[in-house]
Amino acid sequence: MSDPTVFNETLQAYRTCELATLTGNGAPVAWPTSGLVRPDGTILLTTSLGFPQKALNVRRDGRVALLFSNPTASGLEQPGQILVRGEAICPDEIHVKPEGDLEAFWELLLERQPSSQSYLDWPMTAMTDFYYMRLLITVTPTEIVERPLPVPARSKVTSLLGAEVLAGFDSVVLTAVDKAGAPLLLRTTVSVASEGYRVDVPEDVPVAEGPAGLLVHRHDDRLWNLYNASVRGELVADGTGWLLKPDRLVEPGARHRGSPLDQLRVLRETRAATKRYLERRGLARPVIPWADYRAIRSRVRNGG
Repeated sequence: MSDPTVFNETLQAYRTCELATLTGNGAPVAWPTSGLVRPDGTILLTTSLGFPQKALNVRRDGRVALLFSNPTASGLEQPGQILVRGEAICPDEIHVKPEGDLEAFWELLLERQPSSQSYLDWPMTAMTDFYYMRLLITVTPTEIVERPLPVPARSKVTSLLGAEVLAGFDSVVLTAVDKAGAPLLLRTTVSVASEGYRVDVPEDVPVAEGPAGLLVHRHDDRLWNLYNASVRGELVADGTGWLLKPDRLVEPGARHRGSPLDQLRVLRETRAATKRYLERRGLARPVIPWADYRAIRSRVRNGG
């Protein structure tokens, strides 16, 4: 894909991508996210103050990996997986006004995720103002690798930690590191073994032993009914191949078998995280310019 414009359009066709950052102890963690591919090839990601961890990780260590591998609603005729590794920056500045690239981001999101347009109506505005308090992450690619998507294969439901969750997906995203400790992502398949998950890793993928995870996530054609979970543990080479030994299951949103109370739980947690972020910096709660966002919504509803 030699034409940069065509390549950028291909990346932007994916509704989501997986983002891997590094924790303080060098462990890779990944989340699904949405972003904006700029004409210069850099990628703009944003996160609300309710979910600041990825921003905090980037400020500590700017090495990141992005994987464009979920083709749902992309419209691509021959979708594959595109790994983008690079360096990220995230200034400690809170953006609430939708202008410049951030305006383009919001317009794209409101178009692709119509359900989020309701957040701009009262009484939702009284509860979800944190959603519009954004930290901006800019990723400058240093390496791009294209691979085919794996042949779908679901693992079995067993008593192994996370098995019931993983069995609901045709593939998983391996979140690992290379020998230099930089994050690495690969969409692949797994099978259940006695001590963990046997992970299919091609020989040319420079994965190394260490902390790792298996991320699964989904969304529908209108970027809704979101769910993500990660089985985390230790990735080892045991002579037969690669084995992830799980030690915990992380479900940051609604649980695999959740209740209606999960949404309220998430709302409380995100509002509390927003309050902590502001208080630790001695900042007043920003005022959201709702009229600016509603103007964007009107443009989207009227077809631009």
